[in-house]
Amino acid sequence: MSDLLRFPHVVFVISLVVLWLSSGLGNFIGRRLRPLQEEQRDAFDVVQAAILTLLGLLIGFTFSMAVSRYDQRKNYEEAEANAIGTEYVRADLLPVADAVRVRDLLRNYLDQRVLFYTTRDERELERINVSTAQLQSELWSTVQAPAAKSPTPVVALVVSGMNDVLNSQGYTQFAWSNLIPVAAWGLMAAIAICCSLLIGYGARRREIFLFSILPIAVSISFFLIADMDSPRRGLIRVRPQNLISLSQSLQAH
Repeated sequence: MSDLLRFPHVVFVISLVVLWLSSGLGNFIGRRLRPLQEEQRDAFDVVQAAILTLLGLLIGFTFSMAVSRYDQRKNYEEAEANAIGTEYVRADLLPVADAVRVRDLLRNYLDQRVLFYTTRDERELERINVSTAQLQSELWSTVQAPAAKSPTPVVALVVSGMNDVLNSQGYTQFAWSNLIPVAAWGLMAAIAICCSLLIGYGARRREIFLFSILPIAVSISFFLIADMDSPRRGLIRVRPQNLISLSQSLQAH
């Protein structure tokens, strides 16, 4: 289920078909099996309005969750760029040989971070993660050696900056895996199906256009939520603009 939610277009198609069929099923029940009596119409309208309001609130809250997670990924991308750029400058505080080594590693590390944001291939992502982990180990070893030889406040500043570089990548990794819970999707889907059933059940006649309004509106909402909550598969993605700008700046330097 969680893998399916990573593909917004699939979410849109499935939700549209399921909700439209639910409307048709509700209409079939209302016309053939258990017709709605006129004396029950007022109570039915109250229940229908209440559950539609509940669906709107759930979609609104879930959309807000998706937006906050998207903003979080953008903020961490900016934090990564700031941490790498700061550590690149602080490398001047190390001995010349170590400074050159740190800068070379940081440039390679920066390239891997840009690829992390732009790739969509899962195998390529695994390779990027392995390469990133290796570069992190080399970066830490490079600053650890001079810190052990000369534990001065100046060198400690470089070590602290490198710690920020490594931590920022961890925060980004968490943000990209922090998706909307499957339980929230299941609750929204269940309420949406109930709404479609009620609309079909309460309709006095079968009208394809009428039955399509709610499924289309809800499916578009689900698509937008899934798209924003899918960092790699969606149309709305975090572009590593800060990391790319930093990479261009370091190459020019």
